[in-house]
Amino acid sequence: MIKVAVNGAGGRIISKIVKTLLKTEDMEVVAAIGRENTPHEGKDIGEMVGVGKIGVLVTGAQMLSEVLNEKKVDVMIDFTSAQTAVEAIQTTAECGVNVVVGTTGFSEAQMDEIKRSIKENRVKAVISPNMAVGVNVFFKIIRDLAQILNDWDVEIIEAHHKHKTDAPSGTALEAYHIIADELGVGGDESMVCGRQGMVGARSPGEIGLHAVRGGDIVGDHTVLFAGEGERLEIIHRAGTRQAFVTGVIKAVQYIMESPEETEGKITTMEDVLSLK
Repeated sequence: MIKVAVNGAGGRIISKIVKTLLKTEDMEVVAAIGRENTPHEGKDIGEMVGVGKIGVLVTGAQMLSEVLNEKKVDVMIDFTSAQTAVEAIQTTAECGVNVVVGTTGFSEAQMDEIKRSIKENRVKAVISPNMAVGVNVFFKIIRDLAQILNDWDVEIIEAHHKHKTDAPSGTALEAYHIIADELGVGGDESMVCGRQGMVGARSPGEIGLHAVRGGDIVGDHTVLFAGEGERLEIIHRAGTRQAFVTGVIKAVQYIMESPEETEGKITTMEDVLSLK
């Protein structure tokens, strides 16, 4: 039985993950972590997600290392915020516990800290800006298209619910980096986030990113390739957060089955789904 801890207790995605874990034969929820001094502390995570008591009480982030060691956790799943996740991943890695991370919004410096923690403690990690299976197939398709349509203009449009705090989304940024790498423009120099006023003609190699926020949109991503007299649009729409949860479960299974060579390295959903 794979012993799983969830970090982000009280969040919508974690609630769905807990419900799914409870239905998964080879996994069990043994710990639930909320933010430091969370008001949910002491509550049963099962009751919080609407399935009744399961005997797992929420603890604050200040108790993370103690809980991980006491419960002998195999994998910690993190869906929090960037800064919270960095600290949690460092602590989790120091405890020798593997991680699956769906949190987005990491800066380059934060990712460097995470990589260092994973490498130094030789734990396994799956970190991906989007855990949905379809989105990762979407990444592969746009990579292939960028190679073929390398002289076409590219625009990326993403839409999310009004509560999302970061923009552009981690998925849109990943799409940008995939395309920019294939086109050989690299870095962030070619990224144009929105346009307003007399911006002039489009520059060669420019890639536009546009963020829409409203209502309860779970997550829509479109990559538009525009040529002369024709255009091609690749679209992924997540109807419910269950799309992400399915990927998370696959990531946990991958971590437990992956070879020793993955210790100390960060893998992605492309590795999980054998898309590379």
